[in-house]
Amino acid sequence: MHRCTLSLLASLLCAGVVSPALAAAKSRPRPPNIVFIFADDHAWQAISAYGEERHLIETPNIDRIATEGMRFDRCVVTNSICGPSRAAILTGTWSHINGFYNNTNSRFDDSQPTFPKRLQAAGYQTAIIGKWHLVSDPTGFDHWHILPGQGRYYNPPMIRNGETVRHQGYVTEIITDLTLEWLDHRDPDRPFLLMMQHKAPHRNWQPPIRHLNFDNDRVYPEPPTLFDDYSGRGIAERDQDMSLAHTMHDGDVKLRTPGGLTAEQRAAWDAYYKPRNEAFRKANLSGRDLIRWRYQRYMHDYLACIKGVDESVGRILDRLDELGLAENTIVVYSSDQGFFLGEHGWFDKRWIFEESLRTPLLVRWPGVVKPGSTCSAIVSNVDFAETFLEAAGLPVPERMQGASLVPILKGQVPDDWRTSFYYQYFEYPKPHHVRPHYGVVTDRYKLVKFFGTGEDYTELFDLQTDPHELRSVYSLTEYAPVVRELEAELARLRRELRVPADDQIPPEAFGNVADRQT
Repeated sequence: MHRCTLSLLASLLCAGVVSPALAAAKSRPRPPNIVFIFADDHAWQAISAYGEERHLIETPNIDRIATEGMRFDRCVVTNSICGPSRAAILTGTWSHINGFYNNTNSRFDDSQPTFPKRLQAAGYQTAIIGKWHLVSDPTGFDHWHILPGQGRYYNPPMIRNGETVRHQGYVTEIITDLTLEWLDHRDPDRPFLLMMQHKAPHRNWQPPIRHLNFDNDRVYPEPPTLFDDYSGRGIAERDQDMSLAHTMHDGDVKLRTPGGLTAEQRAAWDAYYKPRNEAFRKANLSGRDLIRWRYQRYMHDYLACIKGVDESVGRILDRLDELGLAENTIVVYSSDQGFFLGEHGWFDKRWIFEESLRTPLLVRWPGVVKPGSTCSAIVSNVDFAETFLEAAGLPVPERMQGASLVPILKGQVPDDWRTSFYYQYFEYPKPHHVRPHYGVVTDRYKLVKFFGTGEDYTELFDLQTDPHELRSVYSLTEYAPVVRELEAELARLRRELRVPADDQIPPEAFGNVADRQT
């Protein structure tokens, strides 16, 4: 605080004009601003800071957060699907507590406590811009400008504080522009929470027009499990409907031109895709060659979307610098869950398996987080709410089920930090026929129980000997002690988290709506 301000406060205090409480408040450090940047379906494999072996893309702006902050290497989600993940972040609770189980028929109960409401009540100005995907209108925000439902990549309508507005351009750039506009016009005398939530790179991965040839027709390395035959596991892995071989349709691989483009956008789109699509049709591919072609097209489109998101992150970081906000602003980058980039022959998410379970998490907090640090402890999206509240100096409601990451961000993993984690997925049978399952995750093992379809069974995976999760060892004698230990731990976690018994889960938790994209 400036010397003249201190002198003025002292004079006013002596004169009885300023209360001791107000004087004390003025002398306290201002709580940090929070900028939460959130992508949809951004696999950690597609962030260069994570060093995935295929080196799919360079993300220098997202990497900057890791370089200047902390990279979390085992951030896992409670329920690997878009809406439930967002509900977990807002409430700090699992799906069975916050009531948002799936993307097909769940609706967010906006009467329940959330961290934006707590920050707002404490004097933070709060804003959310971009994808919401929780059906009910946002609450706890002074300003909201969101995509309706899933939203569109090109020329999207949006809803601004309840009013529908139409935008021209590409969705990632529009969301970024709106975010920067809010930053420029915020109240400079109050701390803020700003949530910028991108649609990209969600299916069906429609790239920015300017990035259609960003990779110069690069041939991407294939994952070692691209042609997984699902042997060594049960019916769930074989019976899914999320494969490059059978599930991807013409719109996914851009054999159809999307609607809603301007004439200029369509001309650029056709100039890129038409000659390549003609060559594909002439080749008349089948079998593994067809899968390989789909994988290459998928990687081009998905990673072009990521390139746009990375540019967005750079624009936000630069503006924080320009406005002099960076030193007292926590910047978080994450996604609603992981994503399969051809591993097991799949796209999408949902599973307890590593590509889906893990989500990227990078945090910069100048003066608190050591630049370039990493964390291998099991953390989760259910910890975000508690972290933001503690960082703001606010109490954490008892209802919240996660744990604040602030001690870890300060460089110390608490002695009693979790060594196991509970996961549960519900949505079945549509849209991808991934069977409901729950399980316990540790640094080495996953015990998984498939339930609710009349073909209940259990699998065990040993990540140390089988990092690609290709073989269940549940029935092997040598793993019997591990099974007993994990069964006991799973039961403990379910009691602690107040998980209902399988036959007490409400039927609507499973969704069963076939035609709504998730």
